[in-house]
Amino acid sequence: MELIGQGRDADVYALDETRVLRRYRSGGRPTEREARLMTHLAASGFPVPEVHGATSTDLVLERVAGPTMLEVLARRPLQFHTLGRMLGALHDRLHAHPAPTWLPQRFGGTGDDRVLHLDLHPGNVILTGRGPVVIDWSNAAAGDPAADLAMTLVTVGGAEVPGLAARLGRGLLLHAVRRGSATDPGPRLAAAVEVKLTDPNLRPAEEAWLRRRAGRLRPSV
Repeated sequence: MELIGQGRDADVYALDETRVLRRYRSGGRPTEREARLMTHLAASGFPVPEVHGATSTDLVLERVAGPTMLEVLARRPLQFHTLGRMLGALHDRLHAHPAPTWLPQRFGGTGDDRVLHLDLHPGNVILTGRGPVVIDWSNAAAGDPAADLAMTLVTVGGAEVPGLAARLGRGLLLHAVRRGSATDPGPRLAAAVEVKLTDPNLRPAEEAWLRRRAGRLRPSV
């Protein structure tokens, strides 16, 4: 199999022209639930890869053709406004879906839990001829939509990017994401930072940014 992509905890291999294998390195991930959720969302019209099969460590998925939103932003930074608003709108489109009862709850308490992706950043959106397709549903849960948008903001905000121009572009992208969504992430930002700080894959610069952010969000006594 040809290795065509690597994430922080999974590798992606090409099986043929139409299918890929996504394999978790450490195992133990609930791939069957991830596959079930993608199938559920696809039936409702939300753009996800088609699921061909799942085991305890592997997912066989549609091979989606196109660059990620992150790759397009790297080549065409002036697209930050359009793509940022698209990312915000994808959140709202996802959050129109009530959470199924079998999806684990995180950031709940609203009494109206919705499907949350919880890792919906530009690297997990593929731009195809049929529109954006959202990948990597391993963190998905049921809960408050504000938490989903907050997780996106802290993930993108803390990511390492080289150069002043890239950092300025990131700020403009985040502004566009917030404008593209009708959801206010403010009430969940502090909780999102705390959750992100528990990520074992954090790089030192990301952790430092999150700790600074946590200090600013902590209520004064």
